Amino acid sequence: MMEYEPNGNAVQLRTRQSNVLGILVPSINNFFYDSFIASVEEEARQHGYSLLIMQSRDSLQLETSSLHLFRKKMVMGLFVSISTEIEDLSPFLKLKEMNVPLVFFDRVPDTPGFLKVCLSDERAAALAAEAIIAHKKKHVLGLFGHPHLTLSRKRAASFKETLEKRAPDTTLDMSYPENSDESRKVALSWLSGPRKHDVIFCMGDLILIGVMQAIHELNLKVPEEIAVIGISNGLIPTFFNPRTTYVETSSYKLGKLAFSQMLSCIKGEEVEEEVFVESMLVDGGSL
Repeated sequence: MMEYEPNGNAVQLRTRQSNVLGILVPSINNFFYDSFIASVEEEARQHGYSLLIMQSRDSLQLETSSLHLFRKKMVMGLFVSISTEIEDLSPFLKLKEMNVPLVFFDRVPDTPGFLKVCLSDERAAALAAEAIIAHKKKHVLGLFGHPHLTLSRKRAASFKETLEKRAPDTTLDMSYPENSDESRKVALSWLSGPRKHDVIFCMGDLILIGVMQAIHELNLKVPEEIAVIGISNGLIPTFFNPRTTYVETSSYKLGKLAFSQMLSCIKGEEVEEEVFVESMLVDGGSL
């Protein structure tokens, strides 16, 4: 007896559904998103789903064309980390009107009414500020990501507020580099200037990479001449000697939680609009 294998395209056209879930990220060439994708893929495979992965490269045009492809492929649900260029959420609203479950993660919109799975951005930044205060640092350089992103604004506000409340005599300079190259240039400029910082806070791994490049170029010793602390997924801090102290924001845990939300949504179960992955401080030797 010949084995019968149904035509996937025919089934999809008849049911207007597929077993495919979409993931849209700014860049696949990033350990944070790579780890998130791996986590979702593990869960998807166990539950009989496959993945269609696209990247926006932080381009509104690519983001829009990717959404068009997801609609064309009739994905059953979509995980999204938005681009820095997005202003109009109407393409996502169109998917929502088509009853395609959307789960935004990491980079999420401010607009209510969407499911969001987030890292505990305010708490992570506060933990980093508290560690800086505990080590009696007085002159802080805080480097944050693109100011258009909700997570950048949340982390910056929480970091600044914690320092102002608990160590009001601490000086804080802030800048918003978008990638490792910009972070390197910003760090070189500040570290070569008249203002002498005793610690640098790096909001994410790409910023940390740029900062460490600048520190190595200037032959500064960590932590004797400059201390460093960051928010990280956990891998990049292990590349440096001493290992960088960081607040863990696990994209692997984020992927597990995001898939759980997606599965509940597909099943028609009620889910919270916004849920969080907790953070914790991981001591290295850089502070």
